[in-house]
Amino acid sequence: MRRQKSKADLDKMPEDKFLSLRMCDLPLKIQGTWIEECVQELYAELKNKGLKFRPAVYLAEEWLTPEDEPIIGIPFYLAHPALMKLEQKMMLEVEGGTKKTCMQLLRHEAGHAITYAYRLNKKRRWQKVFGQSSKDYDDTYKYKPYSRNFVRHLDGFYAQYHPDEDFSETFSVWLTPELDWQAHYMNWKAIKKLKYVDGLMISLQGKDPLIRKGKPYWHVRSLKRTLQSHYRKRQMLSAEDLPHFHDINLKRIFVERNEENKKSPLAVSCIRKYRKEILNNVSMWTGERKYIINNLFKDVCLRCRGLKLVIKDSESTAILKVATYLTALVMNYLYTGWFRGNNRKRYPYSKHEHL
Repeated sequence: MRRQKSKADLDKMPEDKFLSLRMCDLPLKIQGTWIEECVQELYAELKNKGLKFRPAVYLAEEWLTPEDEPIIGIPFYLAHPALMKLEQKMMLEVEGGTKKTCMQLLRHEAGHAITYAYRLNKKRRWQKVFGQSSKDYDDTYKYKPYSRNFVRHLDGFYAQYHPDEDFSETFSVWLTPELDWQAHYMNWKAIKKLKYVDGLMISLQGKDPLIRKGKPYWHVRSLKRTLQSHYRKRQMLSAEDLPHFHDINLKRIFVERNEENKKSPLAVSCIRKYRKEILNNVSMWTGERKYIINNLFKDVCLRCRGLKLVIKDSESTAILKVATYLTALVMNYLYTGWFRGNNRKRYPYSKHEHL
């Protein structure tokens, strides 16, 4: 009864109180939520393929599969509508917040979990098809958007990141109901990987896992920090993906509109006028593809408009500064994998976490 009352209070709780809660004190469970229905659907998909493996699930800080543990961590915020709202506000998205995306991520994590349950990555044939599982995870990865050597399941061409991700993405495609992977990937080199997974899974039909239990690392019940600390850390790690990433630097190039400068030209109008020249020059001096630079350019324009920035120097000086700023961002990315020029890891908890 106390648990039910706490959950009702969670809906009515003001945000400042919300953020002061410790994660371990959140009254959450998977049973009776829409997540449970998704997990049961995953189990049904595995059963329909003749597999006995049913990975245990628990509420964790993020989507993850702890290394060498045949279990799946599901983000805590998916267990309550109020927490999903908070996640949307703080991170601008709710990863796995729809039935479709939740199932996609569950299948992907199941690919990691089944690898550990049957020690698949120790097989020589597995290593020949996908590569060495012991390969280091880099902070970032560069992908080939048009490569047909890899399947496409999660966004971001994730199969190209690491051999483990390649297998999990291939497994996910193979497991997805009503997806005719034989026809869809008929003319792709990735069809060889799918056929290997198909044969491998057939060989596992009716067999018990070699490892049945796993340790639920980063279980929400073990996390003592507050939601405020949790989101502060995540926002810092994901700063490049948030709208205000450019704000400080753009305010050094331009100024915010006020009564004194309200007749000054808008920054967004100015830089859009010279878009072609900026893209050409930044691309020429960095060697980076124009569509990547254009994505940065669009973000800069959006923030200039959102902040109501105006030009404080001459138009030519402003354009020079913007071009220099974009060049610096691209060069940082080329050399470090980060626009801000540092090497903070994206995956601090588990190499299979999705941030």
